[in-house]
Amino acid sequence: MNVAEKLRILGAAARYDVSCASSGSRRENGAGGIGNTVACGICHSFTDDGRCVSLLKIMMTNCCIYDCAYCINRRSNDVPRATFTVKEIVSLTLEFYRRNYIEGLFLSSGVIKSPDYTMSLLASVARTLRNEHRFNGYIHLKVIPGAAPELVREAGMYADRLSVNIEIPTEKHLMLLAPEKNYSAILSPMQSIRQNIIENREDRRKYRKAPRFVPAGQSTQLIVGASPEPDKTILSLASMLYSRHGLKRVYYSGYIPVNPSDSRLPALKEPPLLREHRLYQADWLLRFYHFSVDELVDEEHPNLETDIDPKLSYALRHPWLFPVDVNKADYETLLRVPGIGVRSARLIIAARKYRHLTSAHLQKIGVVMKRAKYFITCKELESKSILDIKPEKLKEQLLSESIRKRNVFNDAVQLTLF
Repeated sequence: MNVAEKLRILGAAARYDVSCASSGSRRENGAGGIGNTVACGICHSFTDDGRCVSLLKIMMTNCCIYDCAYCINRRSNDVPRATFTVKEIVSLTLEFYRRNYIEGLFLSSGVIKSPDYTMSLLASVARTLRNEHRFNGYIHLKVIPGAAPELVREAGMYADRLSVNIEIPTEKHLMLLAPEKNYSAILSPMQSIRQNIIENREDRRKYRKAPRFVPAGQSTQLIVGASPEPDKTILSLASMLYSRHGLKRVYYSGYIPVNPSDSRLPALKEPPLLREHRLYQADWLLRFYHFSVDELVDEEHPNLETDIDPKLSYALRHPWLFPVDVNKADYETLLRVPGIGVRSARLIIAARKYRHLTSAHLQKIGVVMKRAKYFITCKELESKSILDIKPEKLKEQLLSESIRKRNVFNDAVQLTLF
């Protein structure tokens, strides 16, 4: 099999891995080196079949010793198989980079022979690119659960980012869908990476030229919909990963029914993309808006609402907290108002030191008044608040406005096209 045919098979096989993160690290080029990595990250462009065209996103092999129910590359599937050599991946990365096709490499792999053997090959690719070819572009490697800590550490000395995919949110259902895997083998390298990052920071404080260990941190991926866990379980796991293991990102991937004949899997016709979208929104609230998981989902409401975003849902379920006086409320309270973002909350805090804010000032700051007006008070705002309108009625009103706006947009697009 030639390299082009391998690239077709293994490029398509890698599209199911969505944890394709931008850099977040800085790796400057030196004399005689190739490329560089900047801290502002890589802008990704995705094709219709899921390929990321700014990174060479491939698998080293789609051969695998595991038989996971949800995976297209599982051992029992009859699919075309291929395996790159280390030399072929290195050559592809360098040639694509020289032609300005890519800005870096995203390399995953099925497990061949053993986790240690596969991890050693992945680390060898990064080591060859860095040491032999002085490649300074972005490199993201997948960590194989169960691989030896020393192999993970070696990979981290050459890669910008490492990721260990959890995939199934609970160990009970992981054992059902992927009986050859276990949570211990997945969480152990996460903790090892976290510890190595901390130690490397201390080394760099003492020795400025000490090599960096995964400067862009680590990430993971959770499959949504392949198992019956509610959103509360998924978000609780994500929150734990951020706090305990220091992950940069948790990616959510709507389950794609690639093995519909497997009775262990749900009978879905299409991926739960809207649920995936709401989980990303909730994840954003956890990381940047200082929300806790219990504020977004609880025992009474274990799943996020799909028709409205999590922040609006929170406000409608806690009407007694509103309306908020924007001229007196603290930063944390402002962040919980629908229509007020991180940037606008900071600007409100800064601006009200010099004047009493009105709705006109809030619009200039960037507050979405069409939504925020029901949850705030200011100098001359006369709109009815959530205290005057029942949450159910307000939800219907906001949904109807959203539908009407969407219809106007669709009509405008059609007029432009025709």
